[in-house]
Amino acid sequence: MSKIKKNDTVAVIAGKDKGKKGKVLFVFSDDDKALIEGVNFVKKHMRKTQQDQKGGINQKEMPIHLSNIMLVCKRCNKPVRVKISYLKDGSKTRNCKSCGEVIE
Repeated sequence: MSKIKKNDTVAVIAGKDKGKKGKVLFVFSDDDKALIEGVNFVKKHMRKTQQDQKGGINQKEMPIHLSNIMLVCKRCNKPVRVKISYLKDGSKTRNCKSCGEVIE
């Protein structure tokens, strides 16, 4: 079970966007990276083509490594560590380490 999943709210704890919060759009589990809305923008120079008549400089979001982000607990409203615990029926849940809240 992954500690960070799609549609989670995360906070950046390292890098040029340190302190920003955003929603996870996609998790690349093979590379241990996540694409986060509004974080880690880069400028991409695009050539004029028949499909793209305008060209120019476009901004796009790039994936950020999972070690540089932390999950934001809805109850604490701050970045927290995640603990994985097992229920009696054998299923796993993610819990906040500070307050113990189950994270859906």
